[in-house]
Amino acid sequence: MQSSATVLVYSDDANTRAQVRLAAGRRPAADVPPVEYIECATLPAVLEHLDAGGVDVCVLDGEAVPAGGMGVCRQIKDEVFRCPPVLVLMGRPQDAWLATWSRADAAVTLPVDPVELADSLAALLRSRLAVEA
Repeated sequence: MQSSATVLVYSDDANTRAQVRLAAGRRPAADVPPVEYIECATLPAVLEHLDAGGVDVCVLDGEAVPAGGMGVCRQIKDEVFRCPPVLVLMGRPQDAWLATWSRADAAVTLPVDPVELADSLAALLRSRLAVEA
Protein backbone atom coordinates (compact mmCIF):
# COMPACT_ATOMS: atom_id res chain seq x y z
CA MET A 1 0.00 0.00 0.00
CA GLN A 2 1.31 3.46 -0.83
CA SER A 3 2.15 5.76 2.07
CA SER A 4 -0.55 8.37 1.31
CA ALA A 5 -3.22 9.27 -1.21
CA THR A 6 -3.88 12.72 -2.65
CA VAL A 7 -7.43 14.03 -2.91
CA LEU A 8 -8.14 17.24 -4.82
CA VAL A 9 -11.17 19.12 -3.46
CA TYR A 10 -12.68 21.79 -5.72
CA SER A 11 -15.26 24.31 -4.55
CA ASP A 12 -15.49 28.09 -4.64
CA ASP A 13 -16.87 27.84 -1.08
CA ALA A 14 -14.27 27.34 1.66
CA ASN A 15 -16.99 25.89 3.93
CA THR A 16 -17.78 23.14 1.42
CA ARG A 17 -14.09 22.26 1.12
CA ALA A 18 -13.87 22.11 4.93
CA GLN A 19 -16.99 19.88 5.08
CA VAL A 20 -15.34 17.40 2.72
CA ARG A 21 -12.08 17.35 4.69
CA LEU A 22 -13.84 16.96 8.03
CA ALA A 23 -16.33 14.35 6.79
CA ALA A 24 -13.72 12.10 5.16
CA GLY A 25 -11.04 12.72 7.76
CA ARG A 26 -7.40 11.75 7.42
CA ARG A 27 -8.28 8.14 6.59
CA PRO A 28 -11.75 7.46 5.15
CA ALA A 29 -11.37 3.68 5.69
CA ALA A 30 -8.92 1.37 7.44
CA ASP A 31 -7.84 -0.31 4.19
CA VAL A 32 -6.84 2.88 2.34
CA PRO A 33 -3.78 5.02 3.01
CA PRO A 34 -3.97 8.34 4.87
CA VAL A 35 -5.25 11.19 2.72
CA GLU A 36 -3.56 14.48 1.92
CA TYR A 37 -5.87 17.17 0.56
CA ILE A 38 -5.27 19.74 -2.14
CA GLU A 39 -7.88 22.50 -2.03
CA CYS A 40 -8.78 24.44 -5.17
CA ALA A 41 -11.21 27.34 -5.50
CA THR A 42 -10.85 27.90 -9.27
CA LEU A 43 -10.88 25.82 -12.43
CA PRO A 44 -7.36 26.94 -13.48
CA ALA A 45 -6.02 25.66 -10.13
CA VAL A 46 -7.72 22.29 -10.67
CA LEU A 47 -6.25 21.95 -14.16
CA GLU A 48 -2.79 22.98 -12.95
CA HIS A 49 -2.76 20.30 -10.23
CA LEU A 50 -4.09 17.61 -12.57
CA ASP A 51 -1.46 18.50 -15.17
CA ALA A 52 1.24 18.17 -12.51
CA GLY A 53 0.02 14.65 -11.68
CA GLY A 54 -0.12 12.80 -8.39
CA VAL A 55 -3.85 13.28 -7.74
CA ASP A 56 -5.56 10.01 -6.79
CA VAL A 57 -9.20 11.20 -6.55
CA CYS A 58 -11.04 14.46 -7.27
CA VAL A 59 -14.00 15.73 -5.25
CA LEU A 60 -15.82 18.40 -7.25
CA ASP A 61 -18.60 20.68 -6.00
CA GLY A 62 -21.45 20.59 -8.50
CA GLU A 63 -22.73 23.87 -7.06
CA ALA A 64 -19.45 25.79 -7.53
CA VAL A 65 -19.54 29.11 -9.37
CA PRO A 66 -18.69 30.05 -12.10
CA ALA A 67 -17.44 26.59 -13.18
CA GLY A 68 -19.69 23.91 -11.70
CA GLY A 69 -18.18 20.61 -10.70
CA MET A 70 -20.23 18.59 -13.15
CA GLY A 71 -19.01 20.60 -16.12
CA VAL A 72 -15.47 20.46 -14.73
CA CYS A 73 -15.80 16.67 -14.39
CA ARG A 74 -16.86 16.25 -18.01
CA GLN A 75 -14.03 18.53 -19.14
CA ILE A 76 -11.30 16.71 -17.22
CA LYS A 77 -12.63 13.30 -18.28
CA ASP A 78 -12.17 14.49 -21.89
CA GLU A 79 -8.88 16.33 -21.46
CA VAL A 80 -6.80 14.68 -18.71
CA PHE A 81 -4.88 11.54 -19.64
CA ARG A 82 -5.62 8.83 -17.06
CA CYS A 83 -8.01 11.12 -15.27
CA PRO A 84 -8.38 10.16 -11.60
CA PRO A 85 -11.79 8.99 -10.38
CA VAL A 86 -14.21 11.84 -9.64
CA LEU A 87 -16.72 12.21 -6.82
CA VAL A 88 -19.29 14.96 -7.51
CA LEU A 89 -21.17 16.80 -4.79
CA MET A 90 -24.77 17.43 -5.91
CA GLY A 91 -27.23 19.97 -4.58
CA ARG A 92 -30.21 17.59 -4.91
CA PRO A 93 -30.66 13.84 -5.38
CA GLN A 94 -32.65 14.67 -8.55
CA ASP A 95 -29.38 15.87 -10.12
CA ALA A 96 -28.06 12.31 -10.35
CA TRP A 97 -28.73 12.33 -14.11
CA LEU A 98 -26.36 15.31 -14.42
CA ALA A 99 -23.68 13.39 -12.52
CA THR A 100 -24.12 10.57 -15.03
CA TRP A 101 -23.85 13.05 -17.92
CA SER A 102 -20.64 14.46 -16.41
CA ARG A 103 -19.14 10.94 -16.28
CA ALA A 104 -18.57 11.16 -12.52
CA ASP A 105 -17.51 7.91 -10.91
CA ALA A 106 -19.63 8.61 -7.81
CA ALA A 107 -21.96 11.30 -6.49
CA VAL A 108 -23.20 12.36 -3.06
CA THR A 109 -25.60 15.11 -2.05
CA LEU A 110 -24.95 18.29 -0.12
CA PRO A 111 -24.91 18.90 2.76
CA VAL A 112 -22.29 16.21 3.11
CA ASP A 113 -23.22 13.04 5.00
CA PRO A 114 -19.91 11.96 6.60
CA VAL A 115 -20.58 8.22 6.31
CA GLU A 116 -21.73 8.41 2.68
CA LEU A 117 -18.83 10.65 1.67
CA ALA A 118 -16.18 8.55 3.44
CA ASP A 119 -17.57 5.33 1.94
CA SER A 120 -17.68 6.78 -1.59
CA LEU A 121 -14.22 8.30 -1.31
CA ALA A 122 -12.73 5.08 0.08
CA ALA A 123 -14.27 3.06 -2.78
CA LEU A 124 -12.77 5.42 -5.37
CA LEU A 125 -9.38 5.31 -3.64
CA ARG A 126 -9.47 1.50 -3.62
CA SER A 127 -10.25 1.40 -7.34
CA ARG A 128 -7.54 3.93 -8.19
CA LEU A 129 -4.88 2.24 -6.08
CA ALA A 130 -5.79 -1.18 -7.48
CA VAL A 131 -5.27 0.13 -11.02
CA GLU A 132 -1.88 1.61 -10.10
CA ALA A 133 -0.69 -1.60 -8.40
